Amino acid sequence: MSIQIIIEKCTGCSLCAKACPFTAISIVNKKAVIDLNKCTLCGACKEACKFKAITLEKTQNSCVLPDIKDYKGIWVFIEQKNGRVQSVSYELLGKAQELAKKLNCQVSGVLIGDKLEDQLDELIFCGADNIYLVESPELANFQDEPYTNILVQLIKKHKPEIFLCGATNIGRSLISRVAINIKAGLTADCTGLDIDEQKKILLQTRPAFGGNIMATIISPNYRPQMATVRHKVFTPMAADKKRKGKIIRESFDKSLYLSRTRLIDIVEEIEATVNLSEADIIVSGGRGMGNHENFKILEELAQALGAAIGSSRAAVDAGWMPYSHQVGQTGRTVGPKIYFACGISGQIQHLVGMQSSKIIVAINKDPDAPIFKVATYGIVGDLFEIVPALTKAFKDRK
Repeated sequence: MSIQIIIEKCTGCSLCAKACPFTAISIVNKKAVIDLNKCTLCGACKEACKFKAITLEKTQNSCVLPDIKDYKGIWVFIEQKNGRVQSVSYELLGKAQELAKKLNCQVSGVLIGDKLEDQLDELIFCGADNIYLVESPELANFQDEPYTNILVQLIKKHKPEIFLCGATNIGRSLISRVAINIKAGLTADCTGLDIDEQKKILLQTRPAFGGNIMATIISPNYRPQMATVRHKVFTPMAADKKRKGKIIRESFDKSLYLSRTRLIDIVEEIEATVNLSEADIIVSGGRGMGNHENFKILEELAQALGAAIGSSRAAVDAGWMPYSHQVGQTGRTVGPKIYFACGISGQIQHLVGMQSSKIIVAINKDPDAPIFKVATYGIVGDLFEIVPALTKAFKDRK
């Protein structure tokens, strides 16, 4: 769009200046002057001008859609830290195989790093039909720029139809950069993936509006269709040691491996309890715990079970628990064998983060609490009596 003052018609009446909500018009030498740095082309001045001294023209831009017919296959970014493949990658390979059956295509993993040969077989056993491998000492540890450069080149060369990545710190930092560079759409923090059987496009489901609804997003006109998926949302497929796969080694000019930043050191987080994301049993507390001190009874239960401690957002917001323990839409997504929800009402924001747990035990004094709708076992009562009783029972069994 463009805007212009017709000097011959302008009388300097200042009606346009008064109508402008952004103070972008001033009267100089009895003529209106527009500051284009402030103007938003809203058109309020044109409507206010009685002398038709302002023109506002819209230019029609034609959008040319890319040719997507040659894109084929599902790719999974294989995340590695310190040379070890992260579990979210196996989860995505398993889901990718489900999607591939509906598209009649292959699943490929993209692995970037150094000295990763010992893990290739396991990736094939767990769902990869092909592995695109890029190895170099400069790529041993993740850095945004070189990893982005490599993925962009690989995508342009091989044209995958779908690209999946874990919604981890690394995945979120990396894949958004890739999407911008290849001009593709990206759906973040998905909790569900499926294929539209008729249109053969990816259905990407994620929480929206603060977790109050689940939105299904599609990207029908651009490729690849890209999504990040939360850890523990999907279950890895059982390893099949009879599966065969192809290793495709790729190499690029060293200039692609350069970065404006320098990695100084990697410091592993030291946790006093079991890692929340990897725990088989989690004991979580919510607003019903009342205060920070009351979480001690959950810690005792967790110690008796060898479990990790989790919490709802309400408990974190109240300052009772650190953010690293938060389970839910804005926290961690977990999928343990057993999940104890103590004093947690069960709003959708929390359920998104733990509903894939195999067994859910809910303890709440409100019999109508939403958590009971997803619970495998529900206990209605005072958690300050029930939790210590459970702790004693488990200790006695041991």
